[in-house]
Amino acid sequence: MKYDTAQPRIASYMIIKNEEGKIVFLLRSNTGWMDGYYTLPAGKVEIGEAFTDTAIREVLEEVGVTANKDNLKQVLTVHRKEKYTDDNTWVDIYFELTSFRNEPYNAEPTKHGNLAWLDPQNLPKNIVPCVRAAFGFMAEGKKFAEWGWKK
Repeated sequence: MKYDTAQPRIASYMIIKNEEGKIVFLLRSNTGWMDGYYTLPAGKVEIGEAFTDTAIREVLEEVGVTANKDNLKQVLTVHRKEKYTDDNTWVDIYFELTSFRNEPYNAEPTKHGNLAWLDPQNLPKNIVPCVRAAFGFMAEGKKFAEWGWKK
């Protein structure tokens, strides 16, 4: 019996809040994908890498924040399908960093135009669409969602 097993791409996202409830976003630039749009610190899970390890690696690479697994809280998982194609599906894992010491900064200025603290209740229009959708799911209290699939 033959099985056609999905092989989605996987990404880990990090939510970092300050005392006022604002969240760190990075303005994408010079990447060739969604340049001019804000997104969270995030990255693709590498082969053999745990979701949490990806989040920890990416938050250090992108915003210079040192994190550990004890300070991560998983807040949302999204199974996402981009542009309704069969081979472009993702599993996005969203973590919240519950405490951090060093102040976030734009640690990759060749990939990000700037770092901004944005109010999740009043996000600008230029937010990466799947990230905007994730904030909507979290506002609804969801821990799991599907996005981009045909209805």
